[in-house]
Amino acid sequence: MFTGIIEALGKVRKIEHTGTNTTYWIQSPISHELKVDQSVAHSGVCLTVEEIMGDRHRLTAIAETLEKTNLKQWKEGTLVNLERCLTMNGRLDGHIVQGHVDCTATCIEKLDKTGSWEFTFEFPVQFAALVIEKGSISLNGTSLTIFNVGHNQFTVAIIPYTYEHTSIGQVEVGTEVNLEFDMIGKYVARMNQLKQV
Repeated sequence: MFTGIIEALGKVRKIEHTGTNTTYWIQSPISHELKVDQSVAHSGVCLTVEEIMGDRHRLTAIAETLEKTNLKQWKEGTLVNLERCLTMNGRLDGHIVQGHVDCTATCIEKLDKTGSWEFTFEFPVQFAALVIEKGSISLNGTSLTIFNVGHNQFTVAIIPYTYEHTSIGQVEVGTEVNLEFDMIGKYVARMNQLKQV
């Protein structure tokens, strides 16, 4: 379980392919503090730490993960948002995030508002019921508030701190990002779906 408050930025240093799996070596300021078998959100994707070597850690994404996320687009040098799992004695500063990506979205507009930035994203229309005005969303693992909600679009406003301390600054028009919708919204949508059966 995560909060969507990014702890550190990592950088992809090495990528290896074995069968349908892809292994990544991530360099970060928190890698040496991690433990093997620990769950860490990598740009919103919950992945297991498999090995640690100094300031780098290794993880593997299987075919299902590669298919549903933007990890297949990572290359050496890609910046990755990192968050360790929530401790039960801490504050929940963002919202409840599981690290289970629902789909990807594509940036269709990036506006420099002279002190902040606005990004508009287009997402698969089948998830429209889970996107509400002023609701929360996890975008590449970052907890954000959405507005200007359309049928299959939404906008987020980014403050300078978030722009500088997460990978959102790398997002341009055409960039694909990982989305995880609010867990409570997903349960409500599922209950309503079952009522109609």
